Amino acid sequence: MVRTDKEIDMDAPKTTHHENMSRLARVEGQVKGVCRMIEAEEYCIDIITQIEAARSALHSVSRLILEKHIRHCVMDARNTPELLDQHIDEIMTAVKRLSK
Repeated sequence: MVRTDKEIDMDAPKTTHHENMSRLARVEGQVKGVCRMIEAEEYCIDIITQIEAARSALHSVSRLILEKHIRHCVMDARNTPELLDQHIDEIMTAVKRLSK
């Protein structure tokens, strides 16, 4: 089923920047925990596991921000071809970085 522009415009973002701040605060706590683990000379594999958990959490925030960008900035630019092309290029660059 194809949605109309009116229906698309009514889509709410799945996340807000405020929600991202709380997610980032949790990541900050994870990173501080990793620092404490290193200072305490804890087991290397445990440290790596925590680093990967923090990295994964940051990656999730990136995906949420990208989705918000697509839903709002790109949708707002859909009637301006030059601006839309610029946003698409930015998105493709971001997707390539997220895919690594």
